[in-house]
Amino acid sequence: MKRMISLVMGLLLVSSFASAAIKTETVTYRDNGTQMKGYVAYDDSIEGERPGVLVVHEWWGHNDYSRERARMLAKEGYVAFALDMYGDGKTADHPDTAGKFAGEVRKNMDVAESRFLAALQQLKKYPMTDADEIAAIGYCFGGGVLLEMARRGVDLEGVASFHGMLGTNSPASKGDVEAQIRVYTGEADLMVKAEDVEAFKKEMDAADVDYKLISYPGVKHGFTNPDATESGKKFGLPLAYDEAADKDSWGDMLEFFEQIFD
Repeated sequence: MKRMISLVMGLLLVSSFASAAIKTETVTYRDNGTQMKGYVAYDDSIEGERPGVLVVHEWWGHNDYSRERARMLAKEGYVAFALDMYGDGKTADHPDTAGKFAGEVRKNMDVAESRFLAALQQLKKYPMTDADEIAAIGYCFGGGVLLEMARRGVDLEGVASFHGMLGTNSPASKGDVEAQIRVYTGEADLMVKAEDVEAFKKEMDAADVDYKLISYPGVKHGFTNPDATESGKKFGLPLAYDEAADKDSWGDMLEFFEQIFD
């Protein structure tokens, strides 16, 4: 009898885990005639609406790293949508190609905003998404894109930039930025230098933005990506993963989301 009870309890436990599985789907959407490829992740065991989070990829493009971050957000109870800024899900396997793709987006921020908004509307279409509670996170190139969207007044509750580019040709003025901002950067990041950090702080202070910037001592560019160290060695780039900074920044971001979605 005890063995039978144990067997039943085990089956129920397995069934419970199965029902709480993270659901994912590759999504095709469009922006002004350009086909875009996204990726949605959510926990289907949660009933009702919940906040949504956009994930903006590194300069390598919409690859599995941004998808993994979407899955991590889904496990925290959010509807996550890893978007595509390059079109047709293009990815790069060499810095020269990645720089070309990223540069094409950066030089036309109107196109960038249109693509970002197309993804935002796609995220809002899902019935489990609370369309009034949307945030966004971004890495490297994606972090810079997020900050530009915030400067342009895109309607988001909050944005979190991880080792993102901080410079801009269109600094924010008072009243421009609606989103609360979190920035996570490394003090040893040769791509985001100390003068960039100071200029960003002055810009945010002058524009009266609700923001917090955390700078990690000794930490290099790409610190959240476990593949960064290998990529740095392969291409001779100043990249390196840092587990402590990765975990700390992710934890701080989750606390930030709890605050803005309270």
